Amino acid sequence: MTRILSKIKSFDPILLISIVVISTIGLLSISSSTPHLFLRQFLFICVGFLIMILISFIDWRVLRDSPYLVFTLYIVSVLLLIGLFFFAPVIRDVRRWYSIGPILIGPGELVKLVLIILLAKYFSTRHVEMYKISHIVLSGLYVFIPALLIFLQPDLGSATILIIMWVGILLISGITLRHFVALCFLGLVTLSLGWSYFLADYQKDRVLSFVKPQLDPQGIGWGQNQAQIAVGNGGLFGEGLGAGSQTQYGFLPEPHTDYIFAAIAEEMGLLGVSILFIAFVVFLWRLLIVIFKSKTNFPRLFVSGLVIIIVTQAFINIGMNLGIMPIIGTPLPLVSYGGSNLLFVFTGLGILLNFKRTSRL
Repeated sequence: MTRILSKIKSFDPILLISIVVISTIGLLSISSSTPHLFLRQFLFICVGFLIMILISFIDWRVLRDSPYLVFTLYIVSVLLLIGLFFFAPVIRDVRRWYSIGPILIGPGELVKLVLIILLAKYFSTRHVEMYKISHIVLSGLYVFIPALLIFLQPDLGSATILIIMWVGILLISGITLRHFVALCFLGLVTLSLGWSYFLADYQKDRVLSFVKPQLDPQGIGWGQNQAQIAVGNGGLFGEGLGAGSQTQYGFLPEPHTDYIFAAIAEEMGLLGVSILFIAFVVFLWRLLIVIFKSKTNFPRLFVSGLVIIIVTQAFINIGMNLGIMPIIGTPLPLVSYGGSNLLFVFTGLGILLNFKRTSRL
């Protein structure tokens, strides 16, 4: 009996409960706004949970001690991104997913996981050499190649998140102030050149509509305006599942993905949003515990990368819905519809649970 309780405790019941609460709120919203996708999302979550539990029994040291395995995963993920330009169907004017029957698989989520592993492994043994600019350049090259391929799909949101994750891991690894300032300057130059030569017109319109939403309220700014109306409609207790005017009558675009937070706010109100926020805080708290208690660098850096991506995605998605961030198509982790992002998060959590089981964190 003691051994059984010990195994249950090793899975971190508080973390698991927070995941269930967050996923359930997303499921309830999807069942209301797009009921035909409810069963598929439920199956994605069940498969994700199973993958998380299975991976938690695979020793994480395989990733830390096998450079050829990690590099092979990196090459495969880059090849999958390249393959999108030749083999992926055009869906909503982009080639972002492989189609396997009714299921769409986005390799961009695999790239996020592989890059977290690669960067954690790379910097776990080089943190005392962060004064060397070669480490910044080489790690940046690892990130730049998939980020460029993702940007060309085009997917500005995911490419931006990869860059943010890389910079975050550099900071945690101990990058020098001089190098960080130089990196910020290079980033500003890149943003200026990107705006002038690389961003598509619709991407510029999204940024401009964020700065001045009155420029095109019936076009590119429509979704964000409707999202803010939906959030305002919710009040304290919401209009009720299936009763949100913006959500149910088609005013709110993509209520199951990009604008799912607005749909939750409208139909579940401040109460539902508060429960979601509390669950996210508990969820992140359990992840941060692993970071602070880790005795070695690889677990600390891996979980840091996972937290950076989850927090960045959540901040951007909620910010898009509240009108404080431009629309760049980023899902709300564990909430928005989509199997690829769910499987990325659950796989990362499986590795994290293995840290806790083997290191007794």
